[in-house]
This record gives sequence, C-alpha cells and structure tokens, in this order.
Amino acid sequence: MPARRQARTETREFTPAEIGALAHLYRGEVYRSTIWRTRLDTTTNWSVVTLGVALSITFASPGASALPLLLVGVLVTLFMVLEARRYRYFNVWRARARWMETHFYAPMLDDGDLHTEENWQKILARDYLRPEYHVGMTRAMGRRIRRNYLWILAIQFLAYLGKLTVHPVPAQSLSDVVGRAAIGPAPGWAVLGFGIAYLCAWAGLAEYVRRRDAASARRKGGGQSLG
Repeated sequence: MPARRQARTETREFTPAEIGALAHLYRGEVYRSTIWRTRLDTTTNWSVVTLGVALSITFASPGASALPLLLVGVLVTLFMVLEARRYRYFNVWRARARWMETHFYAPMLDDGDLHTEENWQKILARDYLRPEYHVGMTRAMGRRIRRNYLWILAIQFLAYLGKLTVHPVPAQSLSDVVGRAAIGPAPGWAVLGFGIAYLCAWAGLAEYVRRRDAASARRKGGGQSLG
C-alpha cells in the first residue's frame, strides 16, 4: 500500500448517492464561476472600448487635445474597482469548485476507490454555512491589474506621451514634450509626474499582491483553507 495511503486516518468513503449529490454541487459551482467569469470580461471590455474612444478623439487631428487620454483614466479606474468587486464574487465559486477538484475528484481518480483526503469536506461545509469572501478588495484589485489592467494603463500612458511627441508638430526636444503637457495652471512636469506616479502605483500594487499570493501559497502547503 502506498505511503500516502497509509498516512491517512479517518478518511471518508462516500456512498453512490452522496457522490451523485457532490457531482451536482460541483456542476453548480462551475456554472456560477463561469457566469461571474463572463462578467469580469465585460468590465475589461468596457475599459478597452473607452480607451479606444479616447484614442480616436485624441488622434483625430493634430490640433485635438490630449486631455481625453487623461480623463479616460478615471473611467478605467472605476471599471477596475468594479471588476475587483466582481472578482471577489467569482473567487468564491471558483475556490469551491477547485477545492472539490483537488480534494475529492483528484484523490478518487488517483487511488481508484472512493476514499478522499481527511476532513476536506468539513472545510467546504463551513464555507457553505458561513459564506464569506476569500480575498480582500486590495488583493482582488492587484490580481486584476496584473492580469489585464496594467497593459491597459500602460497603453494609455504611452499613447499620451505619443500624442505630446507628434502633435501638433513633432517635438524637437524633451522640453517641448513637457511644455505641451501643461493643463491650465498645472505645469507640464507636474502632469507628467502625476501620470508616472499613477502608473507606478498600480504596478506596485500588482507586484505587492503577487508576492503576497506567492508567500500565501508557500505557507499553505497542502492547503487548509479556500481562496
């Protein structure tokens, strides 16, 4: 008998009726995670479309203002917050489905019998009895930035720099670019500095969450919680 099988104590053997019920439960969790995954794609699409509209307006003519590329950042940030909120819901269903895959289906397929890992169902039962988010808002935002929004924000910033560089005529020096960035009483260096800080702040959040996720995965090891 394999050593891993010997190390188990008090494992649970499910009846065929219970396995059927778990199969329906798993299918329901996969369906709900799929629905919420589609909603995540919707907010990402909104961000891409609004950025595309801003690009079209800004580069429509040499005399067009670069201001739409700055203002679209407000909408992109709003969509990013909405998507992070939706991700927290998505992660509830995804984590439950993944938990059943790794602690019920995988051991059953690997061993060729109905025995599964010890006490995994108790953790899942607690999550059903007292449901809660498995990730915080900060972690959700960091994950969505890393997956999608960092690229959207980078394109926005690079397009803004491109607009300042080529319109209304190609810039001859860095001072020309900085001068064109001025908005009303705000000097160009302050506007550009804010843009760089804006992009770096989101990138820093994404990197912080990535490191935190990696540390959490190492700490959990075999996994004693959802999320």
